[in-house]
Amino acid sequence: MTIQRLTSFAFVSALLGCGLDVPDLNNPGLTEFENDPSAAQIEAAATGLLIGDRAGVAPANGYVAQLGILGREAYNFDGSDPRFVSELLAGELQGGSVFGGAFWGLPYANIRLANLILTALDKIPSGELSDDNKAAIRGFTNTIQALDLLIVINAHDTNGAVIDTDIPLVLPPAPQPLGAIVDKDAVFARIAELLDSAAADLGSLGPKSTFPFAMSRGYAGFDTPPTFLTFTQALRARIAVYRGSGATGSAKTQLYSTALEALAASFLDDDALATPEAPISFTNGVYHAYSTKTGDATNGLINPSIYVNPLVEANVQKDLNGANDARYTAKVRPIDASMDEEEGSVTDTPLKSSLKFKLYPAPDSSVTIIRNEELILLKAEALFYTGNVAGAIDELNVVRTGSGKLPALIGTPGEATFLDELLYERAYSLLFEAHRWIDLRRFGRTDDLVLEDPTYKRNIRYPFPIAECNARPGEARCELGSL
Repeated sequence: MTIQRLTSFAFVSALLGCGLDVPDLNNPGLTEFENDPSAAQIEAAATGLLIGDRAGVAPANGYVAQLGILGREAYNFDGSDPRFVSELLAGELQGGSVFGGAFWGLPYANIRLANLILTALDKIPSGELSDDNKAAIRGFTNTIQALDLLIVINAHDTNGAVIDTDIPLVLPPAPQPLGAIVDKDAVFARIAELLDSAAADLGSLGPKSTFPFAMSRGYAGFDTPPTFLTFTQALRARIAVYRGSGATGSAKTQLYSTALEALAASFLDDDALATPEAPISFTNGVYHAYSTKTGDATNGLINPSIYVNPLVEANVQKDLNGANDARYTAKVRPIDASMDEEEGSVTDTPLKSSLKFKLYPAPDSSVTIIRNEELILLKAEALFYTGNVAGAIDELNVVRTGSGKLPALIGTPGEATFLDELLYERAYSLLFEAHRWIDLRRFGRTDDLVLEDPTYKRNIRYPFPIAECNARPGEARCELGSL
């Protein structure tokens, strides 16, 4: 299916049981929603965006797991699917597989739902949905749409993505319209535009405003427009930092300055005067929530076939007493023979591990979207590249000493040394949260992805799904691969 034929509308409505069950795109229910929407339909669909945004993140072969394997943080020794090794590590990503063809259809399906909601908002009378509620829903919807588009471009990188997604569906047999595939910079610019638009809507509302729809428990503390705005600004800072790391000259400085402005409006807490009675919370943030309730999704990262790449242990730093970085200790454990756990390995390969993650211990474990520890590290990076080297080291040390329990960094390093220090702190603070692969790529450090065998590959981007390319005969970008 091409992105224009995908819609999460039916999927979401069926799960919510909100009377929006649309079995196909020609169903009158969808036509009614597009042409004569009700407030209840819009509010239910807004909640549904959270379901769609979560889809594909935490399966055993999902976003976190695959990016963790590509970033040499994790292995999956699933004996029933050799592609966890043959495609993700040893070979090239294939657009026709569920691995190399991933992180396209599901995000675009949710983006399609977001576009339907925004169109519906323009059509419903203010008497049915107040202007404040419309602004709240627009701000929320554009933020989630930005998150979905970020997953697409994080995966596909310089191969690009589609940003012209609000194209009306046409009925077969007429050809479906297709938005152009554009460069990474244009995609990031579109994400920034969505977040800025969201911030404007959310910022127009009063301090006691509320959302007119149900929010996930993963958004606890960020479930009103004013608090959700701080989440939107946190994402805006991440985007500015990502763009800044690939820019040069004055553009680089401006982007990192934008990141600092967004961080100042986010939920960042880096109070150097924090006391033991009121410490900095590194975990405060927004999460994808899972549960074992009937009809809900569970966290597949608990899969017993997932192991820690031994490089995580090999590169860990120690404190002055010889103890491992506290972040490593909190997130990684050796296999437990008393529980009949065995070392993981794959026959006829150099892959083996005796380490397991402690990050996701249960089927209802949450998965981070963004949290305070990342924000402090984003600030450190932005300060360094706007000329405040001492301030950057101070920020690194907030995380390094507070979360890692390691001795503080000293001095005023040059760029190469600072990058080594930043990448180390990010590696252990954000371990197995889908950052390492992206970080090494955006700083041109993919050679740091140590190959387990000289014949193995460093996949650094996803190709386009074969179905998408089949709908675009002659598209030159469909010739681009993963290396």
